[in-house]
Amino acid sequence: MRVVFRFAGCLALVSLMIGCAALPGESVRSGSSSDAKPFVGSEFLPQGVAVGDISAQRALVWLRTDGPASVQIEWATVSRWERASKLASVMAPVSRTASVTTTAETDYTLIIPLEDLIPATRYRYHVLIGSADQSVRQLSTTLAAVGEFTTLPDDKTHAMVTFAWSGDLGGQKRCRQGAGGYPIFDIIRRQHPDFFLFLGDTIYSDDICPSPPNEPGADFKATTLQTYRVRHRYQRGAEALQRFLRTVPVYVIWDDHEVRNDFAGPYDEQMPAGRQALREYWPIASPEEDPHRMYRSVRYGADLELFILDTRQYRSRNEDRDGPFKTMLGDAQLKWLLDGLRASTATWKVIATSVPLSVEKVGLGNDGWGSEPTGTGFGRERQVIVDAILGQKIKNVVFLAGDVHWVQANAYDPNQDGVIDFHEYMVGPLSARPGRLTAASDELHPLRLVNESGYQNFGLVRVTKDVFEVTVVDEAGTKRFSHVVPARP
Repeated sequence: MRVVFRFAGCLALVSLMIGCAALPGESVRSGSSSDAKPFVGSEFLPQGVAVGDISAQRALVWLRTDGPASVQIEWATVSRWERASKLASVMAPVSRTASVTTTAETDYTLIIPLEDLIPATRYRYHVLIGSADQSVRQLSTTLAAVGEFTTLPDDKTHAMVTFAWSGDLGGQKRCRQGAGGYPIFDIIRRQHPDFFLFLGDTIYSDDICPSPPNEPGADFKATTLQTYRVRHRYQRGAEALQRFLRTVPVYVIWDDHEVRNDFAGPYDEQMPAGRQALREYWPIASPEEDPHRMYRSVRYGADLELFILDTRQYRSRNEDRDGPFKTMLGDAQLKWLLDGLRASTATWKVIATSVPLSVEKVGLGNDGWGSEPTGTGFGRERQVIVDAILGQKIKNVVFLAGDVHWVQANAYDPNQDGVIDFHEYMVGPLSARPGRLTAASDELHPLRLVNESGYQNFGLVRVTKDVFEVTVVDEAGTKRFSHVVPARP
């Protein structure tokens, strides 16, 4: 359920302390930013909360109630909450959404926009849960969650950013094990990233998770909207993932296993159901005129612009021969990407693609951009992007990828002039079987920096106006690879 809310006026903080039923042992009163508990009542929100697609002026809050309930969110800057907590009888300038009821139509999920925010500012929000019964709704509400997030700096402000990325969660029988479920998320959280980029395969809907050794609840292949929803709920049952999502903002895109292996969007009858479940369970911003669109850009200050690609929804059939009509992105998305790269004033232009640029996978070119011995693949469209980077002299371009279940990094010199034109880094899986190593093809003339497999992992990026630094970290928190790229003026 996606809704646009009106702003309320001032709300007395005392109403939070008296009118909202606190859970046993939990004070509703806000403390300092570092002391505020980010989550209050798991019985009200069994899959936790998440914040995503944060911009300089907007954020999306995701939640799911376990059945119909009324939901409101109150939010303000942390500094305002803290001033109000010292003066509990004074009216606190807190914004409040309208009350909205969760319904079975969207599996009791809500994605709630908080808008007109201030750039580079820390906000705190309260999730209030009440009865879905209109006649008793105003009698009692419960503070079910407290969270915080920071809006992004505007495009004129130089600010260092650290973020993590990876993909591929719960595949090849490596699913939730124990209450924590996916402990790698605790490792990522300890790196204190400003956000996490989730590059697809957020579920493995077409894979079975046998129990034991995995937690029960995913021992089937999903093919319908209801079963896709169950598989998403199964993932969110992992406590480590819940802890992660309530403290780290996310930007999410899909790959194939949100529907089924190697699907090509418009030609797969299961795609609409898989897409709906994905949209219900992740906070993904889309324009009103194109509600299915998931490709989008994120501007983080003066030095980073992130272009998140949808490599599944618009693609041609994988078995089609490569050529002028073969596409992975579709005409509109390709134009959007090329125009965005050309117009970007950010120091670093980062292209997030769920599939890699130049890993040959013998067959039908299902999982990468490169040409294939069979004559399939998506090499022609990849070359259009490369030609734009070279022809427009677009500097400081980096590709981030996943999908193949191993770590690889390449520095590319496609025109062989002795100058590296762009870099690519691949990581993953978060929790799936490691892949069988394949080297990058020679088509883009790579300098191969690393190519290794055998462990679960994620990438950690530090960006400044001067450098782009990548570190690969494994599931034990050990650094496996590091590389620094200086910015080209």
